[in-house]
Amino acid sequence: MGGFFGTVSTTECVTDLFYGTDYNSHLGTRRAGMATYSESEGFVRSIHNMESSYFRTRFEPELSKFKGKAGIGVISDTDPQPIMINSHLGKFAIVTVAKINNTDALEKELLDANMHFAEMSMGKTNPTELVALLIVQGKDFVDGIENVYRKIKGSCSMLILTEDGIIAARDKWGRTPIIIGKKKGAYAVTSESSSFPNLDYEIEKYIGPGEIVRMRANGLEQMRKPNEEMQICSFLWVYYGFPVSCYEGKNVEDVRFKSGYEMGKVDESDVDCVCGIPDSGVGMAFGYAEGKGVPYHRAIAKYTPTWPRSFTPSNQNMRSLVAKMKLIPNRTMLQDKRILFCDDSIVRGTQLRDNVNVLYEYGAKEVHMRIACPPLIYGCPFIGFTSSKSDMELITRRIIKEIEGDENAKLDKYATTDSPEYKEMVERIRARFGLSSLKFNTLEILIKAIGLPKCKVCTHCFDGSSHF
Repeated sequence: MGGFFGTVSTTECVTDLFYGTDYNSHLGTRRAGMATYSESEGFVRSIHNMESSYFRTRFEPELSKFKGKAGIGVISDTDPQPIMINSHLGKFAIVTVAKINNTDALEKELLDANMHFAEMSMGKTNPTELVALLIVQGKDFVDGIENVYRKIKGSCSMLILTEDGIIAARDKWGRTPIIIGKKKGAYAVTSESSSFPNLDYEIEKYIGPGEIVRMRANGLEQMRKPNEEMQICSFLWVYYGFPVSCYEGKNVEDVRFKSGYEMGKVDESDVDCVCGIPDSGVGMAFGYAEGKGVPYHRAIAKYTPTWPRSFTPSNQNMRSLVAKMKLIPNRTMLQDKRILFCDDSIVRGTQLRDNVNVLYEYGAKEVHMRIACPPLIYGCPFIGFTSSKSDMELITRRIIKEIEGDENAKLDKYATTDSPEYKEMVERIRARFGLSSLKFNTLEILIKAIGLPKCKVCTHCFDGSSHF
């Protein structure tokens, strides 16, 4: 995954840029970068590896070198960014939130056209440079960005810092969000609206799918109108999003609360208390507790100072270690309790397996689990939200293979809530982890909680429905 932030101001922008970019840190942990532009200094850029440190620690010592009234920053789980380009369109810096599935084909096409790649990422072509080279094939920025929309398979949203403001372009299907904020004398643009409140920005505009907007300190210019159709990722509300963020006007915490509330109202489980698995399961658990009419107890606390999200490390052993180390159970709150836990999802089952064993060891009588979304049946071809290389890393696909002998058999049946195949899959997952009961949210409740039409929301990972 990843997130970005940019700002244009009538005064020096580096403070807002620094803190605004940092507020996207929950979206990635590998690399980060910032670039500013000033008429006197030109472009200044810095990129740091974040795998053993934090954004503020890396960038604070060098803030004095950034000058100017416009800048962009990025937190990335993929490639080093920003990329700096000098072309017939002028000089610019670019950051992306993207997943490009046809990199090899596009790389060959560009090399055959006598273009070259200067930036490498883990021995491969840097995806952000690939996007930049597709842009400079256009007669202007709009034509170049539309070239990106036409050529790439996957998704791509971007910010482009130019000598004349910042251009923000959202993925053509709107799979990832871009939000514009405004305050006196400045505009800002970000992946997460949670970047705005403490910097005194108010949400001004949600950029639409495929829409291109140029931001200057004195106003906005729409360079391309948004597309009618949208497929924004439903997992933004389930997992990625920070609680106070809003996408398409729909608040993350509110969606999580509503989905938990709806589950709690109809759930017949007999439990003593409810607890959310930090962080993204907490909002759902508050809603569930209210809907069910049982108390919320904090039986697990997250140790926040040093442990990042468990999906980030590419090594399975490290993922397992992080999943275990970041959550600390409270024996006193667990002892002799029939306790129901709410969590965002089950991907591989790594975190669930470790947590459940500890909960019983710490005295829980019963451990029930409620999941905020339907089972993840399909890998995501549009957004890089895990380091999975294969659908077989999904616990659901491994269970399906056990049952059918083929991990791709009858997927539509297994994705249908309460079908015989669905029930057997869920029961096998429950039994594998020793849970007293296991239930997943339905797609209908999730969409109702989000509050957007189903046709506007990508639910591919649950039902395989998005084939664009």
